[in-house]
Amino acid sequence: MFVFLCAECGAELTTPLSQVALPVHAHQSYGNGVQLPVLMRAGTFAVDPEPWGGPWRMWDEIEPGEAEARGIHAPVRALSDAAPGAVVIAPGDVRGTRLIPEKRGGSCCGLDGADGPNMACEACDSPVATRVDDCSLWQAVRLGSAAVHRVPVGGIHPGPLSWAELVETAEATPLFEPIATWGGLSGTGHYWSWSPRWEAAAGHALAHLLVASQGRPVKVPDGVATDVFQRTLDALLPAAAPKRRAVLAGPELPLPDADADILLVPVHPRTGRTWTPEGPTASAHLVPLPLGVWLSLFSPPAYLPVPASGRMPSDELRDDPLPLLPHSPFWVDRRTFERTLVRLPAVRSPWLRTILENLDHDTSPDLVQAVAR
Repeated sequence: MFVFLCAECGAELTTPLSQVALPVHAHQSYGNGVQLPVLMRAGTFAVDPEPWGGPWRMWDEIEPGEAEARGIHAPVRALSDAAPGAVVIAPGDVRGTRLIPEKRGGSCCGLDGADGPNMACEACDSPVATRVDDCSLWQAVRLGSAAVHRVPVGGIHPGPLSWAELVETAEATPLFEPIATWGGLSGTGHYWSWSPRWEAAAGHALAHLLVASQGRPVKVPDGVATDVFQRTLDALLPAAAPKRRAVLAGPELPLPDADADILLVPVHPRTGRTWTPEGPTASAHLVPLPLGVWLSLFSPPAYLPVPASGRMPSDELRDDPLPLLPHSPFWVDRRTFERTLVRLPAVRSPWLRTILENLDHDTSPDLVQAVAR
């Protein structure tokens, strides 16, 4: 575990924290006026390898080769010129800081970080972090990579859980959940929606699925994966045969058949490493999924109530009323999809660049609706 100190004066700025992988939805902006929860679990931190926030430069201001050196392989609207390597933590894990009122940014319902660091060290008054808690953004504090340094704290540092232990103890990410709204003429409210974390994870995975497709149609496993991916894949890829076959793979599952072309596999939540197979499918294309999302595919939740007499058991769904469901089909998160795809070298392929251009210029309504948010 580590504690982060002010680089200027050495004051402690956090509680002891353990490092984990940066969540896939860390850069997600969801809906309008939505109250998203805290991004990071209490007691954890992640390092964002990419710049975040202003100042920004438009694409036509980027020097040749500069974008590719930063891992961007297709045109984007703008690139952040902020320093990379911010340490992302939960707001409740901050200590010894104060807000800088004049740095509230262009926020609507909270702080958006648009004006740069908005938190200062109480001991020396140096800007050290940016708090983000505006509507439609995941709540987090980003410690500046040059403003802090970390020191280890005493005690035993347990190693990461094995894949078998993770399958046994980790929680699946629900497919849908109540969403809280913030502000508006009618005040706060709630509605039932597909999970924002699922939509971001699906956008990230869709980019990898398209690369793995090699421009051919893809068939994903029946069930939840079909609801999440198949309609969008069918809209983006040609209908010609033969199809490439994507299957679920990972710990506690039998080894996939040798003819599986694409494997949907989990990512370790602490190390960020993707599960890799052995044997005949070792050369298959891997599509990474956050562990909680993968667990929902590994052990799908029951959707229908189970009849029961007497007192309702705690693990049964009630049928009075029926469980609430979203009112619209599942849509992958468009921004996460585009952000992921432009960072994959394969996007230089003409057919993938065409997909991006159609999304940007709205030349194909069906395709644009397939990646809606």
